[in-house]
Amino acid sequence: MARKILWASLFVLPPVSLLAHYAFGVGRVADFLLAALALLPLAWVIGEATEHAAEHTGPGIGGFLNASFGNAPELIIALIAVADGLRPVVRGTITGSVVSNLLLVLGIALVVGPGDPGARRIDRRSLLVQLALVLGAVAAFLFTSVAALHGVRERHTLAVGSIPVAIVLLAVYVGVTVHGLRRHRRLYAESGHVAEPGWTLASSLAVLGVATLVTALVSELLVHSLDAFAHTVGLSTFFTATVIVAIVGNAAEHGGAVVIASRGKYRLPSEIAVSSAAQVALLVTPLVVLLSFPIGKPLGLVFRPVELVTMAGGAILVALVVRDERVRRWEGFMLLAAYGGCVVAYWLAGDLPG
Repeated sequence: MARKILWASLFVLPPVSLLAHYAFGVGRVADFLLAALALLPLAWVIGEATEHAAEHTGPGIGGFLNASFGNAPELIIALIAVADGLRPVVRGTITGSVVSNLLLVLGIALVVGPGDPGARRIDRRSLLVQLALVLGAVAAFLFTSVAALHGVRERHTLAVGSIPVAIVLLAVYVGVTVHGLRRHRRLYAESGHVAEPGWTLASSLAVLGVATLVTALVSELLVHSLDAFAHTVGLSTFFTATVIVAIVGNAAEHGGAVVIASRGKYRLPSEIAVSSAAQVALLVTPLVVLLSFPIGKPLGLVFRPVELVTMAGGAILVALVVRDERVRRWEGFMLLAAYGGCVVAYWLAGDLPG
């Protein structure tokens, strides 16, 4: 029954949200709420397609596919915000994406997943490499952020100075990812796993592509209505971007990981959560910085202390959780509690101009 409801909502909610905006011109708050609802069934179908694709590729490559398709809307959201001059929204969404993937997604997956704790095995090596990438990215962000502590945050020199940092992050990400995908392919081939009957790999990728495209269209409505929603409900724009937009914008990874974990599979959800965080930090963020120049709104890699601390702290905490190659339900509750602390910190931080 639940699957039927999700399939039905998939063909109803996204078209309704788009029609409500373009055909009927409903208010900004209604746009935000409808877009948020529309992203939920899209997240579910992306999770379904990813699980079927992983049957043909293995959990490591499956997690990478989910992160890549799921973060495409994230990149679009960030670029739209850059074009609109919403620099704090861009940074807030990036921070919220990294932290929510590490703490919220993985935490919920560990809590809802069934099975004997002894059987909850994950790929420790793969996850620790990606967590190290996140920490390396935060260190790079710190380098450029410190330069802005005693001056104007949006000096053109800061944006220009962020270009070599962005290029290095991209190069590191590509190199490590190519090596990691080769390892995952080799391990999957050696495992002798036979794909279960279901969607073909081509069908899974086609569904992922279409769902990602629709998600991007709906996400655009979300960004353009963010300010109005935040003002109406009395929240800071920073909090709305860091918590609400980050969660909704990453609904594909969030929903997909949780759906798969509920079926007793842990390697794929853990890969989805951690690889998505690493991809946001080392691929999405540098691309946004580089593409902000042709857009005409140069963006510097300048983050607030609360953002740097929560991103680094989340990566370190997850590293402690996965260090023994097993994950447990109580560790999921610990990650969720840590995410709750981050949410409070973002609420207390409030807005900071540009």
